[in-house]
Amino acid sequence: MKVTPSAIPEVLIIEPRVFGDDRGFLFESWNERRLAEAGIEARFVQDNHSRSLRNVLRGLHYQIACAQGKLVRVVSGEILDVAVDIRRSSPTCGRSVSFRLSADTQQMLWIPEGFAHGFLVLSDSADVLYKATDYYAPEHERSIAWNDPDIAIRWPLSGTPRLAAKDAAAPRLRDAELYP
Repeated sequence: MKVTPSAIPEVLIIEPRVFGDDRGFLFESWNERRLAEAGIEARFVQDNHSRSLRNVLRGLHYQIACAQGKLVRVVSGEILDVAVDIRRSSPTCGRSVSFRLSADTQQMLWIPEGFAHGFLVLSDSADVLYKATDYYAPEHERSIAWNDPDIAIRWPLSGTPRLAAKDAAAPRLRDAELYP
């Protein structure tokens, strides 16, 4: 397993060792010992599976209490996955990193607590699986506008994204509740 820090060092790109032959493949999507050696000492309490269609944009989501770290992977299709640092005390607060994740590359992304998360579906559909370090708590759920000019995420959109009502009404970063 290869673990590479991104431009925001706490967000990590994980490339599992894939063992494949003419029958298919096998890889470990989670190995506590190996990832702990890479600095990810997470206890996962919930697995989520999201299926979305082309141009669906989910995010940018976070929980202000019960913060969630997420280990994200795509098992069908392709997405642009985005993490935004929303820790006021961080030197990278307000910065984002983005990665294309797909079933073909089998890369995963570790997004620790303290980040907002979102993704855009680039293929006809995509199935995204992610492990979370805390339970979903709707009373603590928050969103930041996907198109906030202060964050300036370069979404590879063809037209207008398909958004949930809460994402369409999300505040800008400067008006959002942030982590300390």
